[in-house]
Amino acid sequence: MPFLPPAQTPLQHVSVTLWLKKILGDQPIPQYEVNARTIDILYELAEHSEARDRDVSLLIDDRKQKAAEYEAEANYLQDLLTESLDFSLTSLSSEGTSYLNELVNSAMTLETKDTSLVSFISAINDLTSDLHATESKNREMELELTSIRKKLTAALVLEKRLQEDLKKTEEHLEVEKAKAESRSQNLKFLKDKSEDFKIRIKAAEEQLSATGLDQSLTHQSLVSLSEKLAELEQEIVPLKKKLESYLDLTPNPSLAQVKIEEAKRELNALEAEFSSQLDMLTLSMPEPSKLRFT
Repeated sequence: MPFLPPAQTPLQHVSVTLWLKKILGDQPIPQYEVNARTIDILYELAEHSEARDRDVSLLIDDRKQKAAEYEAEANYLQDLLTESLDFSLTSLSSEGTSYLNELVNSAMTLETKDTSLVSFISAINDLTSDLHATESKNREMELELTSIRKKLTAALVLEKRLQEDLKKTEEHLEVEKAKAESRSQNLKFLKDKSEDFKIRIKAAEEQLSATGLDQSLTHQSLVSLSEKLAELEQEIVPLKKKLESYLDLTPNPSLAQVKIEEAKRELNALEAEFSSQLDMLTLSMPEPSKLRFT
């Protein structure tokens, strides 16, 4: 006998042992560790098992009682039919027996309490109500299914359109990427050319400087002179307009003549400076046949 801890209730251990003997029958009880936890678990299992056995026993007794009541009622009805109408199941034809079986099967299928017409009509009405409710629910489900199908179709169409747009975008990106690479290569080529031209220009200027070329004839000096000429031309324009306004004056001819003369002198001075700069630029430029670049 396993040792029982002092904290454990002896009555529970005895109940568990009796329950195990009842379940196992002639088989020996397996060895197990006897402690508070195992005894509590086995005792709880024993209580649940006993309660289930009692419920099953009560259910079996109830079924037996109902079967006896049904058998007694069937015998009573059979005796009543035999005594009143001289009718028995053995006297039925095969067709009558078939009809009776169909009636019984219908009553069992409809779960009626008996085979009376009222019971059949009540059961059929209940089934009809259930059928209408089911049909109504089916219609609702069909409408919902139709709506889901429409939404699914729209989602599929949208997905297909998005896939096409994505494909077009990817193709466009590939084209733009190729263009960008081409532009990058062209830009690199232009940068390289620009650097080459700068080197060649610098070398040419150094060569020209070595031959005694005036620094005023370099590219930068010529560009600066060109900009000055453009500024002078811009300064002449308002003076010409001012002179034209003086030419239209009629009152006080002597004063107008003085203003006109001053404007003419200023204009002539500017034109002379412009011509001088232009002549100097033209004279200072070397002849092409005298310059040699390497």
